[in-house]
Amino acid sequence: MDLGAATETHRGHKTAKKGRGGKEKKKDAKAKKQGTRVERHNSRAFSVAKVKKTQRGLQRNSDRAHLKEFIPLKDRRLALDDGPPPTMVCVMGPPGVGKSTLIRSMVKMYTNHNLTTVTGPITVLTGKKKRITFFECPNDTAAMLDCAKIADLVLLVVDAKYGFEMETFEFLNVLQVHGFPKITGVFTHLDQFKTTKNLQKTKKLLKHRFWTEIYQGAKMIYFSGCINGKYLKHEAKQLSLMISRTKCRPLIWRNTHPYVLVDRHEDITHPNKIAEDPSCDRSITFYGYVRGSHLKLGHKMHMIGVGDFNMTELNFMPDPCPLPIADEQNKSLNKKDSKLFAPLSNVGAVSFDKDAVYIDIGQANYTKKENLDLDENRGEDESDDESSESEDEDEGAPSALLKSLQDVKSGVDEKMKKSSLRIFKSSKAVNANEDEENSSDIESNDGDQDHRRMTRSEIEELALPFRKQHENDDYDGDTVSSNESSDAVSTSSEEEGSDNEAEDEDSVDSDVDDDGQNETSALWKTNLAQRAAEAYIGRDLTQMNLQELVYGKSKSVFVSDEDEEAAATNDQNNDDDASNDSDSDDEFFKVRKPNSEVDGDFGSDNVKESDAQLLGEEDSSRPSSGDFDVSMWLEEGENCVLESLRDLFVTGNWDAEGGDNDDAEEAFGDFEDLETGEKYGPNGEADSGSDSDDEMDVDEMTEEQIRQQNADKKSGKKTDFDKQYDDEKKSAGIAADRGDEVAENEYVDSLKREKEARLKRNKEEFGEDGEKSRIRHEGFRQGLYCRIRIDGIPPEFINNFNPEHPLILGGLTPQETNRGFIRCRFKKHRWHKKILKCQDPLIFSVGWRRFQSIPFFSTEDENGRHRYLKYTPEHMHCYATFYGHQVPPNTGILAIQRISGNIPGFRIAATGNTLELNESFDIVKKLKLVGTPTKIYKSTAFVTGMFNSDLEVSRFEGASIKTVSGIRGQVKKALREGQPGSFRATFEDKILMSDIIFCRTWMPVELKKYYNPVTSLLSKNGADGWRGMKPKAQLQVETRTPIEVNPDSIYKPIERIEKKFSKLHVPKKLEEALPFKSRPKDDKRKKKTSYTTKRAVVMDADEKKKYTFLQAVSTIRNEKVTKRRETNAIKMAKKEKQNAKKEEAIMAYKKANIKKRYREEGKIKAAQDRKRLKG
Repeated sequence: MDLGAATETHRGHKTAKKGRGGKEKKKDAKAKKQGTRVERHNSRAFSVAKVKKTQRGLQRNSDRAHLKEFIPLKDRRLALDDGPPPTMVCVMGPPGVGKSTLIRSMVKMYTNHNLTTVTGPITVLTGKKKRITFFECPNDTAAMLDCAKIADLVLLVVDAKYGFEMETFEFLNVLQVHGFPKITGVFTHLDQFKTTKNLQKTKKLLKHRFWTEIYQGAKMIYFSGCINGKYLKHEAKQLSLMISRTKCRPLIWRNTHPYVLVDRHEDITHPNKIAEDPSCDRSITFYGYVRGSHLKLGHKMHMIGVGDFNMTELNFMPDPCPLPIADEQNKSLNKKDSKLFAPLSNVGAVSFDKDAVYIDIGQANYTKKENLDLDENRGEDESDDESSESEDEDEGAPSALLKSLQDVKSGVDEKMKKSSLRIFKSSKAVNANEDEENSSDIESNDGDQDHRRMTRSEIEELALPFRKQHENDDYDGDTVSSNESSDAVSTSSEEEGSDNEAEDEDSVDSDVDDDGQNETSALWKTNLAQRAAEAYIGRDLTQMNLQELVYGKSKSVFVSDEDEEAAATNDQNNDDDASNDSDSDDEFFKVRKPNSEVDGDFGSDNVKESDAQLLGEEDSSRPSSGDFDVSMWLEEGENCVLESLRDLFVTGNWDAEGGDNDDAEEAFGDFEDLETGEKYGPNGEADSGSDSDDEMDVDEMTEEQIRQQNADKKSGKKTDFDKQYDDEKKSAGIAADRGDEVAENEYVDSLKREKEARLKRNKEEFGEDGEKSRIRHEGFRQGLYCRIRIDGIPPEFINNFNPEHPLILGGLTPQETNRGFIRCRFKKHRWHKKILKCQDPLIFSVGWRRFQSIPFFSTEDENGRHRYLKYTPEHMHCYATFYGHQVPPNTGILAIQRISGNIPGFRIAATGNTLELNESFDIVKKLKLVGTPTKIYKSTAFVTGMFNSDLEVSRFEGASIKTVSGIRGQVKKALREGQPGSFRATFEDKILMSDIIFCRTWMPVELKKYYNPVTSLLSKNGADGWRGMKPKAQLQVETRTPIEVNPDSIYKPIERIEKKFSKLHVPKKLEEALPFKSRPKDDKRKKKTSYTTKRAVVMDADEKKKYTFLQAVSTIRNEKVTKRRETNAIKMAKKEKQNAKKEEAIMAYKKANIKKRYREEGKIKAAQDRKRLKG
């Protein structure tokens, strides 16, 4: 059998044919070549087999594609040239979970700096193009609301050993209302788990609970333990990598409003004003990065927790934590480049207090050279040159200033009395210990020479040697003049030095300490006068006048002291120079000498530059000392003044300077009409162009040739237009023959290119030096560090400032400064204990603001009427209307009952979003008017008690009314007689006197305008110190006031008297006339006993035995039946218990399955929503 199986051969499979057969291919190719091929168009050849299934598939694909569609938001941070602002990372968690430890560990990892206190914003440079601002969110409701409005990334710190706490879920709900930024979970205290199995189980439970609240796949970081008060390095590194890779999506509110997280603030109010009135309003400057949209000076700012203010000043400040300069060689950030800016955390030597700034120089003791025990051999071997070099090095060392501070023995106030000040080397030192009498005498004797401001002549005199030296360094051509100027400078400097030598000695002596030790001066003291003069020269040279750039230098009538001295040396008849020098000391400029003293002719060719400046001398701010010489203007000739100015006007001859007309034609070229294509010369004549030589004259052409030429031109233009259009389409990235997805991607790329081109145009328009102009037009964009001054801030802000709470300045639009009623969609939170009562005050968080207002709840009926609700629905949305500042529609709203004190349970009362804004809204409530009938006719009745006057009846004529039994009616006219307010009403049937008549009406509800801002930063204890309106129930509990009871509202027991109906009596004659079936057949009650009941029955002996036996048998049977019933009842009870257990297990299983199915469906729906939002 095995041999047969081995030798058995099987038939091979036929090779499958690919496509049509060879003959058909040849036949088709031949028909195609001859052009006789017939195209087949069978409409059913490519139809689908199942139309409904295909239709459902197409519909499903279109629905899935529609779910992916979303409106992209513009991220303003990506469009910045100088880098985005620091990413705001908010660290939130209950007390004791490790928030401060986390921030210290991250700062240590980024900057290698140990933070002692974690207070306020902490900005860290993490990369070459990224910065991060850490902020620890305190466990306070107000602070949680503020941090949720500005956070770009939230680190939720959770104690894994304890589990999730109520604060975490509250903050998650706050984030959902105010934009829901990126969230990452950080689980700590994992080192407290003893077994790995328990640790893994807890991680799994925490992960699923965390994903249920946020979304499936949310990022989580686990921190096992601490070493030396910080988390492990590799765990901190893992968190830093996650932060660097996180992309913060733009939020609508922050993308449309500018805001500033204040790093620090300073009170610049004048001290005298505070001393006179400590409760006066303060002027405070705030410093921070601009975030959101562009910030301009006209914006009104809302300081969260304080109020609305106008900005007095808005200035640009240097970045305290700047990004490193872009360098292609350095791809990463070095440790030495990393920076840290935390002004409120006492980082470095500078610390900020409420009323002062402290600089700590530490304890640094330097040993002096004279205290060192040097070896004798070392002193003999060292030469004098080496010792002098070492002394010079020590003198210029950075520690020289600290060495000088080490020997300070006297106080600052004592040294200020003995100090002196000298601005320039040639000026006299001013001593602080001079008496007022001595100073007044000196002023009277010296003529205000020591206390007056230095004139321009003195400044120029001091700056002259340095200016000459600067010119010699820049221009080395004229060596002779430079040598002469240097000699002059040296002589003048020697003279000045000899004159001021005594003053220098006095000033030097006054700078020496009391112990007589003349220490080496610091490096910054050397060459002080030279550097001041160089700074003055640099400012003088860099000053730029736009008028001079456009129109040339003006012919100034003022001259400096140098020009006057030069003119004095050239003037041979000048005898009053000495007298004029003393008169011009107090002035910067001088007037030229009269024209009669100046030699030379202006009309000659060799006109001097000093003489040319005389033109327009009369147009000066001083009266001229002589008459103006008009002889030069009266000269005639080719080189006179008038002829030189004639060609500068429109009526002059421009060809003399511009050249011939031929050159002008070459310069300007031809002009072409872009619509017709015709060309014109520079003088307006028609130009046939360069192609006129090749083409024939139109007059010599025939009609066919002209038509052909026009057709060629038209086709050429059409070809050029098609080519240009195709190029534009190609450059824009829109391909006509490609698919929709490719076209959409290319459309997005084209938008990006257009955006880059627009940014490039803006940058080129403003230029590199146009930063001030750009800020003036655009405002302060994101990432710029600014200084904001605000006046009129209450003094309680300074006195009660807490650096642990965030200080935010939010920009407001003009609409948001107006107040009005806001209607929103409102829902009570599912975790809040009680339902909310209408007109109980609530604290709302809307936009930047936190305020208290009174809401009015309502629901919308089918006819569009808003009906008043006394309480919020249990699991449904309703409408809430309250008074406050207006905000854009679809803005998130969060409501809290109390913001102060320890509140047990979940603190968030309700959430919602705005729908409408208006000055007033219509809300109506039910009003039932009750009346009773006084007289009743067939279908008419007189009703009273419903109205109080005939006027009210006239207002309700024609109104529908209804009785308790359901009989409908209508109000008619008022009655003249009876009680006021009585009226006549008609009904569809006759009513009874016991009926109660109702009239159902709608009454408008008056909305209350109550607005109370939550000024938590102005109170001493923060949010706990703020007092707002309390609801009535809370006041009753606090004051132990009993609840008011309305007697009419108490439910009373209803006593209904049973009505007894009399027996129907039918007369005998009528009963005889009735048929038998209609006659009453009730037997009459027998009044007397009959004979059968009275007679006695006597039994014989046999009957007695039989009766006794039957009674015994029935008794036994009854006993058995009773026992059987008892046993059956016990069995049924046991069986019911077993069945109840089975039913309970089955119901629990069914409930778990239903819950699991609902959860899976919810996850799928959430995943679809996320996928749709992400695109």
